[in-house]
Amino acid sequence: MKRIRIDRPGGYDALRIETCVDPQPGPRQVRIAVEACGVNYADGIIRMGLYASARELHGYPITPGFEVAGRIDALGADVAEWQVGDAVIALTLFDGYSSHLCLDAAQVFALPAPLTMAEGASLPTVFLTAWFMVHQQLHPRAGERWLVHSAAGGVGSALVQIGRLAGCEVVGVVGAAHKVEHCRRMGAAQVIDKSRAKLWAEAERLAPAGYHAIFDANGVATLRQSYAHLAATGRLMIYGFHSMLPHNGRLNWLHLAWDWLRTPRFNPLHMTQSNRSVLAANLSFLQSEAPRLREGMQWLLQHFADGSLQPLPVESFPLDHAADAQRRIESGQTLGKLVLIP
Repeated sequence: MKRIRIDRPGGYDALRIETCVDPQPGPRQVRIAVEACGVNYADGIIRMGLYASARELHGYPITPGFEVAGRIDALGADVAEWQVGDAVIALTLFDGYSSHLCLDAAQVFALPAPLTMAEGASLPTVFLTAWFMVHQQLHPRAGERWLVHSAAGGVGSALVQIGRLAGCEVVGVVGAAHKVEHCRRMGAAQVIDKSRAKLWAEAERLAPAGYHAIFDANGVATLRQSYAHLAATGRLMIYGFHSMLPHNGRLNWLHLAWDWLRTPRFNPLHMTQSNRSVLAANLSFLQSEAPRLREGMQWLLQHFADGSLQPLPVESFPLDHAADAQRRIESGQTLGKLVLIP
């Protein structure tokens, strides 16, 4: 098998490919011959050494990657629900940048018939993150007004689609003109292009009374204003800190410390007086909620199978070009998802 390994945190050169012995499935495990591995922004944070779950749950050396698609090519003992040759997708806790992977049978799901392998590998992390925030934390009601930052990215595109299904009026925020049409295709009622309009003036024009939910993975760049633009009973949903991280592969510790000091600390007293709330999610720390996550995956797969959810556009890179893929996703110019092909 081949896999990407990070021996110690660093820049793009920390990603190196290695060849090792094929893993053998244990009891209740299957081995997947991987045909596509999803690439997420979090993978670069793992490379930089800043991803808390990578340090606390795994340590270095580490193989990044949270999702794969492929075919089962070996079965461990006591696996009856899968057969060799089955097309599957799987949510992993690291180790996804690999050509072969052994996982518990319960972590594996049938690839929906309409999806390609690349589309399947792009699904689990972003859509499950969006589903968890919307249906396990937010509990949406039809007619709500939402603002979704980074609405042309992976989680953002998933949130726009799931919001549309819930009957919510979604305003998507993008950073470049070439992302506007994609956001509309995902189901956004309105799109704010920050490269051409003033974000918060336009957000206020579109929702003078504020938003029932704002989804923000930017960090210090927008968190304070996101909270300020909530309606009464509004909820700020936080799932990342993108603007605080570098776009050239190397950390600037002084800049990072300054952004950390500027990050708003929300006052519980103000929240009780304004009826506004702050919620947050990180899928990699939710392994104790495995039954709920399986429920979410089944919900998502049903909606992909019937066409009510659409796969995202996918850009592909060879496995040994993982550095190029991470450089690309950190550029801020991508639409949808990126995958690696072993």
